[in-house]
Amino acid sequence: MLNILFKTSSYLLLTIVLSSCASTSFSDLFSNYNQQMSAVKKAQQQGDFQQALSVIPERSEGNGSFTLSILEKARLEYLLGNYSVSQQDFEFVYRRVQEADQAAKVQLSRGVEKAASVLSNDNAIRYEIPYYEQSMLNSYQALNYLNQQDFTGALVEIRRANLVQNNALKANQKELTESQNEMAKQGVTSESLSSKYPSMNNVIGKVKNGFQNAYTFYLSGVLYEANGEPNSAYIYFKKALEIYPHNITLQKDVWRLANALGMDNDIPMLKKRFSSDIIQINHRSNKEKKGKLVIIVENGIIPNKEEVSIHLPIWSSSSRNYKFYNLALPRYQNKVRQYRGLSMNYQGKQYQSEEIVRLQSLAAKQLQDQMPGIVARQVVRLIAKEEIRQQMSRKGGDLGNIFANLYNIASEKADTRSWSTLPDSIHILSTNFEPGEHEVKLTVNGNLRTINFRVNEDRQTLIKLTAIGSYTNYQSFNL
Repeated sequence: MLNILFKTSSYLLLTIVLSSCASTSFSDLFSNYNQQMSAVKKAQQQGDFQQALSVIPERSEGNGSFTLSILEKARLEYLLGNYSVSQQDFEFVYRRVQEADQAAKVQLSRGVEKAASVLSNDNAIRYEIPYYEQSMLNSYQALNYLNQQDFTGALVEIRRANLVQNNALKANQKELTESQNEMAKQGVTSESLSSKYPSMNNVIGKVKNGFQNAYTFYLSGVLYEANGEPNSAYIYFKKALEIYPHNITLQKDVWRLANALGMDNDIPMLKKRFSSDIIQINHRSNKEKKGKLVIIVENGIIPNKEEVSIHLPIWSSSSRNYKFYNLALPRYQNKVRQYRGLSMNYQGKQYQSEEIVRLQSLAAKQLQDQMPGIVARQVVRLIAKEEIRQQMSRKGGDLGNIFANLYNIASEKADTRSWSTLPDSIHILSTNFEPGEHEVKLTVNGNLRTINFRVNEDRQTLIKLTAIGSYTNYQSFNL
């Protein structure tokens, strides 16, 4: 009899597991993504990108996290200087994103995945690359093209990045409203959730949404100006300034182009906003024949999502009352790491970089907006698993009840997936330079570094610098 109960319970449990694992590996279902990526990030932090690349978990193309793995690889290939390989990987992911947005059959498969997730967890759902990650994908592609002396290709990627942000702006409120309504249908209010879910307000800061990336706007402005499109450059510098209104580099670029383009409607307003130093510096520089040095500094590695357990009352239609359930939810720790960025001494004057984007803030805001939908799915899952537990208890007795409880506990994992090899913070710095060859000493987050570059008259030189721990490296582009 005991053997029959064991077989019955095992069969039911196996059915649940196999249904959940149709497109997801066991490791994805029963361990958090940040745990799987810990060895990768440790090697990346030490500047050993080849080692980091070698320990990325292997996933089949049908796996729900496959495109995310390719993103991780593409970023590390970029850091290794394998720009053509990185380009191919990013292009593969970009095409997958386009196909997912357009193909009805993918929408159907997502429905199957979400049904499977009811029996397991959100890791069974295909990873949908959030908008801020999509814009970073295209930004890295632009840099890949620059590293291969393909300026036209870089411009194509910049246009793609800005199209992503335009689409996100249109879709954001609709998606947010739908997820809030879905959560409300499951009997969970925004107030009850916010009272239990740990705050991320400190890390989110003043970010208004999780997709408008000031760095992408700034890089767009730099490349458009280099391409002889100052009107487009002005538009994107202004977009970046809206997000980071106190960034001195952005203020200088907006003021300079406003005057060069004769933006008579904007100039009086800008003159009130900007300090006299900004206005005078740009007035003097317009009379000088120099080149422009632009430095972009990537700092650190973006923190992981973590799992947090909260206890919420949820309405049960079967018992017609509230029951308390434990929900496993993703979150970002509510703290921000400070970076000193880059300081440079040139002709007796000290220059200091300033932040243009905190990717952790965009990620946390994106997660905050997704949370109602995440909670709604979690509630459906918990109720479904409880019903299965009761069924297994009836058919398998104590053994069925034990097996079901063990499975429910083991499979309750928050979805902590995200593009985890991205930088944490990006800084910018720009100033005019005399034409010619230069060797300049920089201090990057406390580390001394010498860089060499050439500046051409009336042109821009872009320095892209990576700083991770004690590791620093840079590329120089004459635009």
